[in-house]
This record gives sequence, structure tokens and C-alpha cells, in this order.
Amino acid sequence: MNEKSRDIRENWVDPDDAPELMDEFFEHGEWKIGDRIVSRSEGETEVKRKLRGRPPQETRKIPTSIRLSPEVISHFRATGKGWQTRIDAALIEWMREHG
Repeated sequence: MNEKSRDIRENWVDPDDAPELMDEFFEHGEWKIGDRIVSRSEGETEVKRKLRGRPPQETRKIPTSIRLSPEVISHFRATGKGWQTRIDAALIEWMREHG
């Protein structure tokens, strides 16, 4: 029969169990934006700004579903990242030309 050993001589500590970082820890730190040292308030402002997501656009795009030919999709995808934006630009150009 297998039985667990009841001999526990030392308390096991999980090495992945990092201590919680409190405000006191950060008070002694150095705030940087890139390589530039900044004040704590400037650093906190930058962190909050980055957490907001994408910067607001002049006009908000509307998600939609559209069926396009395989040739159109493969052509624009071959141009790399941002291919959907380029399709949008091509359609805007067409609208301007055809009033």
C-alpha cells in the first residue's frame, strides 16, 4: 500500500510564488519613458495613457462583412500588414473619382 510520508521537516515554498509588490516598492524605483528619467507623476500619466488602447480616430470605422473575389483578397494580402486599410483607401479613391 502506498502511503504519504507524514515526516514534513521543512515548509515547502513554491519558487514561482513571487511576493506581492506594494506601493513602497515602487516609491524607491526610477520612472523612465524610453531612456529618459521622468517624475513619478509623468510616468504614471504615461502608463495610464498607454492603457487606454488605440488613439481615437477622426472617423470611426464600422465593422462589416463583405464578399470579395479571391484575386482581390490575395492581391491585398500580399501587400502585407494593413491590407484591409488599403482596401478601404482604394474604395475611398474610387468614390472620389466616380462622385
